[in-house]
Amino acid sequence: MMLLLLRILRLRIRANSTRSESFKRLPPKDQLAVLKECLLNNPSEGNLKNLADFAERTSLKIDTESYRPFIKTQIELHKHKDAIVEDNELYVAETAWMDKILPLEFAEAEEFKRENELQKAIERTLEGIARLYSDDVILKKLGELAPDYPHATELAESYRKLMQTRDESLADDKSLEKLRKLKESWDDDLLHVRG
Repeated sequence: MMLLLLRILRLRIRANSTRSESFKRLPPKDQLAVLKECLLNNPSEGNLKNLADFAERTSLKIDTESYRPFIKTQIELHKHKDAIVEDNELYVAETAWMDKILPLEFAEAEEFKRENELQKAIERTLEGIARLYSDDVILKKLGELAPDYPHATELAESYRKLMQTRDESLADDKSLEKLRKLKESWDDDLLHVRG
């Protein structure tokens, strides 16, 4: 999984063009993750079109038009010098929009559950949660998983603590580095499936 995430991280940097061969070789669930990440990190018409093209190719229903106001707002915010609060609010709204497009791992998990392969269903669900952005959706999905995977309750509690630390944190480099390490540790715990 870590290799996959590292590969996606590299692709994210290069994937402004979804016509690259390395991008085309990715499974659809990874392509979707890259496209969402690109759009979230760089809200642009090009990245929005890439997501719309993917939706058309895969028959995925995504209302890409409803994302356009975020691009417009982002352009306006770049004109203001001290727009940190507004930028944070915009990011929260963008992540909520992104998480309406559920990672394809959740559909795979449902299929495994129908086939009574609970361990694989849990693994796919956790992989899907790792690709979410919005606090509310992450906590909701962990809550839904808890009956089948009790450790999800602990994950939700540790995520709430992470949220609190984030919200109380300063915006300096040292604090941001500490937050990054805490989030990496939480991600490791999330993706380390307990038997």
